[in-house]
Amino acid sequence: MARWCYRHRLVVLVLWVGALFGLGAAGTSAGTDYSNVFSLPDTDSKQAYDLMTKAFPRSSGDTDTVVWRSSGDAGSVTDTAVRSRIEPALKEIAGMRGVGEVVGPYDAKNAAQISRDGRTAFAQITFTDQANGVPKDLVQKVVDTAQDAERDGLRVELGGQAITRTQEPPTGVAEVVGIAAAAVVLFLAFGSLFAMLLPIVVAIMGVGSGMMATMLLSHVTNVPEVAPLLGSLIGLGVGIDYALFIVTRHRRGIQRGLEPEESAVRALNTSGRAVLFAGGTVCIALAGMLVMNLRFLDGVVIATSLTVVLSVLAAITLLPALLGLLGRRVLSRKQLRKLAAAGPDPAEASGPAARWSAYVQKRPRSIAAMALVVMAVLALPVLSLRLGATDQGNNQESTTTRQAYDLLAEGFGPGFNGPLQVVVPGGADTTELVRTIRATDDVAQAAAAPPAGGITVIQVVPKTSPQSVGTDRLIDRLRDDVIPEAGVEAHVGGVTAVFKDFASVTGERLPYFVGAIIGLGFLLLLIAFRSLVVPLTAALMNLIAAAASFGVLVAVFQWGWGTEFLGIGKEGPITAFLPVIMLSLLFGLSMDYQVFLVSRMHEEWVHTGDNARAVRVGLAETSRVINCAALIMICVFSAFVLSGDMEGAMAGIGLAAAVALDAFILRTALVPAAMHLLGRSNWWLPGWLEGRLPHLAVEPAEPPAESPAGPYKNTPHKNTGPRKNTEHVQTAEHIKTAEPEKSGTGGATVVHGFLRTADGDPLAGASVTLVSRGGRQLDRVTSIADGSYIVSVPAPGAYILAVTARGLASRAHHVTVGSGPLVHDVELTDEGAGLVN
Repeated sequence: MARWCYRHRLVVLVLWVGALFGLGAAGTSAGTDYSNVFSLPDTDSKQAYDLMTKAFPRSSGDTDTVVWRSSGDAGSVTDTAVRSRIEPALKEIAGMRGVGEVVGPYDAKNAAQISRDGRTAFAQITFTDQANGVPKDLVQKVVDTAQDAERDGLRVELGGQAITRTQEPPTGVAEVVGIAAAAVVLFLAFGSLFAMLLPIVVAIMGVGSGMMATMLLSHVTNVPEVAPLLGSLIGLGVGIDYALFIVTRHRRGIQRGLEPEESAVRALNTSGRAVLFAGGTVCIALAGMLVMNLRFLDGVVIATSLTVVLSVLAAITLLPALLGLLGRRVLSRKQLRKLAAAGPDPAEASGPAARWSAYVQKRPRSIAAMALVVMAVLALPVLSLRLGATDQGNNQESTTTRQAYDLLAEGFGPGFNGPLQVVVPGGADTTELVRTIRATDDVAQAAAAPPAGGITVIQVVPKTSPQSVGTDRLIDRLRDDVIPEAGVEAHVGGVTAVFKDFASVTGERLPYFVGAIIGLGFLLLLIAFRSLVVPLTAALMNLIAAAASFGVLVAVFQWGWGTEFLGIGKEGPITAFLPVIMLSLLFGLSMDYQVFLVSRMHEEWVHTGDNARAVRVGLAETSRVINCAALIMICVFSAFVLSGDMEGAMAGIGLAAAVALDAFILRTALVPAAMHLLGRSNWWLPGWLEGRLPHLAVEPAEPPAESPAGPYKNTPHKNTGPRKNTEHVQTAEHIKTAEPEKSGTGGATVVHGFLRTADGDPLAGASVTLVSRGGRQLDRVTSIADGSYIVSVPAPGAYILAVTARGLASRAHHVTVGSGPLVHDVELTDEGAGLVN
């Protein structure tokens, strides 16, 4: 498929552009029909909701509030000077097209809409449509008309879902900022404008298609308003990262001398397979949210999974087409000049990554201990985690919705913004129940509305705010004590009660959800790496990362550390559904990094049987790409603080913290340190289990650029390291046959070992070439930081192994390879001038 997309690149581009514009046109024409369904089956608030819906059919439109307060010499809100400014404004709003009704406080039956001190009053505006369907121009016109009534001593503010739309930043601000930051990181990593643009274009196409498709799906299923935001958040992150992995492999292939088409095909066959595995893992993790059996999350699963699927599809189809358009221009001009002048030069691990990897190998205990201490400290705040719901009281102080919220709380009490409804069916007498509720602690007001359809609703205003622990306790007290003692059937409902039940159900089911996704990850890694310890380590790391990231979330959003600096409003409880979404995304992203890191270690272990070398080489060769991918994720996620949505800001900060901790502390330090300490136990698997597990190739080893033999396979073999009696050969004529090691395997195999100087120092950057006796080059590699090399051998027989290094005499060795891996160490000196052709 990759080759077809590469060769038919124009067709692929036309199909993708056509799909994007087609979905965009359909989505724009149909509009959106997002709905927030927080009610839960088998909960007290759901029963109250059903009864109220039956007795009092809901208005078809959204209800918002205009709040005004007089101060100083302005007098009370009932004075003529105030009424003369407010009533004309309310009348004008009532006459606007799209406004269904305006209920003001100046009618005798609505006197309760004026505070006891006479300084605060409110009017309710009911639109003909729900909040998302109200034209933004109409909402802005309502806001402007109401606030035009202000004068010295008279303050007017507005609150409600429709009013919130006027405070939202322009659509796409968070996405644009995230993409811009990611572009800077990609340019610094690649040094090429064209290579930098590739992941950006792929991510935009995938996310754009996902967003348009989600808009259309909102008309056929319940998709919450926050779902598109979360879909774009995760889609941008994984879309850019997946394209980054493939482009990095493709660039490395061209630098090794492959033609662009062959390099692209191999990149898709290696990194592309890993992308498919990673994308499938993320979707499975997201589908794990269905275990919670919460209707609200179904739409989130659909939106985010669809966006991830389209991002993966763009990475494996659109990206090879774009690679075909660019050809060798994915390399920078400097890299192209170097390739033309010096020939193929594989990009082996060196520099800071290799030095850090060696340092981790030397001090695994101290590094593991420091990493655990850091993660434990960051996880401490999670002990005070409290789930709940955000409301307009958490908005920034400069917003009119936050100021309206505060005015209502000041004039009518903190609980006025979140009243409770005690619903009594069956026409029972509620006089005694109302009297008992009024006498209950933390109740400010309680009044029964006239019965309708045999159902009575008692409006209860708590003394505490909707997000207060005291309000939660009041709900429990009403349900457990007050109502049972009254001897009547009644149910406690209202938005505050619904959110409390939502948080309770989430907390009860969360352990099952965590167990499901951790168990799934264990099974996938067990099959992929044929080990019990590797998936156990990954599961433990996922739990550590989750605890630490939630600790950061609690400190910022619940404790309020840094909220003013970030400009995200007032602190409050963590949104009840956020842990489920964050754990799903964190699990999927952690699996990406774990697979990318451990697959390289596993490949090295299979070739050498040396755990220390496998861990060191794996970390040295993957840490740079993992860190670059993580930095891009952090930029994209952090930008969602600018989304204007509290849930989006929470998800962005939480996921940014999770990715940073996972990549920079766990995968770069704690995981390799733990694997060094565990030694060969990392790869242990009982024999009875080995035969029963299916085989899953996550990311096959990339075949040598010139080898006709294709991929090789061998059993783990212990690398004996540099031997003291290393052979010292002066010229090509002084040749000694190295004895092959005995092995029970046949077919393709390898020659591996270490290159050293005369002083015993490792020789990095030397070229090692395997040549047939007929003079044909079979494989060529470059030694890495510790001086080690591995060349592929197509079959047992006699070969020539040539070693060249700048400033040292070249060497050629005849080697006879048996049916198993051959360890062959070489020492180079600056003596002699023997050259190998």
